[in-house]
Amino acid sequence: MAVIGVDKVSKSFGRLRAVCELSFAVEAGSCFGLLGPNGAGKTTMMKMIYGTAARDANDGGTIEVFGFDPARDELSIKYLSGVVPQENNLDDELNVIQNLLVYAKFYGLPARVARERIASLLAFLELSEKVKARIRELSGGMKRRLVIARALLNNPRLLILDEPTTGLDPQVRHLIWEKLRQLRSGGTTILLTTHYMEEAFQICDRVLIMDKGRKVMEDHPQRLLEQNIERYVLEIPQEHAAKAIDGRRLPEAVRVDHAQGISRFYCDDLDRLKVVTDMLNGQAYYLRQANLEDVFLKATGRGLNEKQ
Repeated sequence: MAVIGVDKVSKSFGRLRAVCELSFAVEAGSCFGLLGPNGAGKTTMMKMIYGTAARDANDGGTIEVFGFDPARDELSIKYLSGVVPQENNLDDELNVIQNLLVYAKFYGLPARVARERIASLLAFLELSEKVKARIRELSGGMKRRLVIARALLNNPRLLILDEPTTGLDPQVRHLIWEKLRQLRSGGTTILLTTHYMEEAFQICDRVLIMDKGRKVMEDHPQRLLEQNIERYVLEIPQEHAAKAIDGRRLPEAVRVDHAQGISRFYCDDLDRLKVVTDMLNGQAYYLRQANLEDVFLKATGRGLNEKQ
């Protein structure tokens, strides 16, 4: 059963087409990711889903969340959902528990229930020792976990996260991924946006890759790799590759892409890539397995971190 249904949705801001005829469905109990560079339309799509981006008569398509239209039934959706915005919009004048109690009142939780729920969430997100800390005393990772705790206060059936780990160090990022996996295992449906290909691969059951407001492709992350890209990648600074390989014939089945000053040689056969490394005369190179950023590069000609 689909918790979210998006059908041929478009959104414009003046002459800018932020989202163009986008369609997808998010199944109950799954984690669905919108993956793309900054400016791809991911945040705009999220805001339309939880009702904070108004749509006018010129914006086509339909959106349903739990069967509700966000444009007409925003409040009904909010009581069933938790939202983690891109920014940590916490009240710096309050401490950790006070920030959570304010939102507990918004959801109408009785005081005793609210305090029990808050204690449970702070333990879950490893923030129990910071219960009385001021917001300005928290690290970036702690603030992000607190925003997630706040989004879970009403025990939502749907958790929506916009770039949940941007700017966080790897240790905190992996902690948040683990907590999201636990929530999904418990039956929570998750929709997130990200421009981190590893994040999408690690926690999403299904990924929709976006570029310039449009769908590029959609599938399970592993299938996106298996069906759209070669297995191995050899990376060389573009100027070094040009000097070493200029005019020399590459082995068959080796494909080359150039982006962001890097030459990337793709192939399913490591032996054929070894022929390329032998041409380098000892110059440095990086050999790795392909990832979702390579899929995006092949489909669009640009890297995920390139500006629109």
